[in-house]
Amino acid sequence: MKYRLAILEQLKIQPYFEKRAFQQLSEQHRLKSTTVDTYISQSLKRREIIALRRGLYVSADFYHQHKGDISYSFYLANVLRRPSYVSSWTALQYYDLTTEVIHTITSVTAKTTRDYKTKIGDFAYQSLQSKLFSGFMSEKRSFEFFIASPAKALFDLLYLRTRHFHAVQLSDIDALIEGLRIDIDEMADQERRTFYSLVEDYLHHE
Repeated sequence: MKYRLAILEQLKIQPYFEKRAFQQLSEQHRLKSTTVDTYISQSLKRREIIALRRGLYVSADFYHQHKGDISYSFYLANVLRRPSYVSSWTALQYYDLTTEVIHTITSVTAKTTRDYKTKIGDFAYQSLQSKLFSGFMSEKRSFEFFIASPAKALFDLLYLRTRHFHAVQLSDIDALIEGLRIDIDEMADQERRTFYSLVEDYLHHE
């Protein structure tokens, strides 16, 4: 028991940790791998740690200290599935471009589509073509995270909603945006120009 608590004490200052970090600390006490699995299981049952996915955890102490910080949630979204960046509805809400209430953190990834339902929230990842995995930036607040620019967030949303702009013409775009209740007029002029350029380039090359 004392070893488990000692290991947790070292890990609780980390924004997240992997199973191998638990194993490495356990090796200092010459613990067996089966003991590590038991310790992790016990810590989960006691709600001392929270599972994000298999082999990836955050200490309950760290999470409760930072759960109100949106930059921490976005940081975890980047970590949970790599490579990825926050986009679509979540990014548009972050930029105050939609009045829709979004509970799931939506991201795009160069990997396959996948959802994670965890005790700290739901995370959705939708797959983009590798050539479109761009248009995001690093933003640093309390935690650093990758997020789409306003233009790319809107592009990603429409790309995914229309199944790669299937049967969509450039003249259809404004109606699609209006139907989704997105306030594009609140987007900076340069971002709006970038958005329409992204759509036009994609439609022209497909």
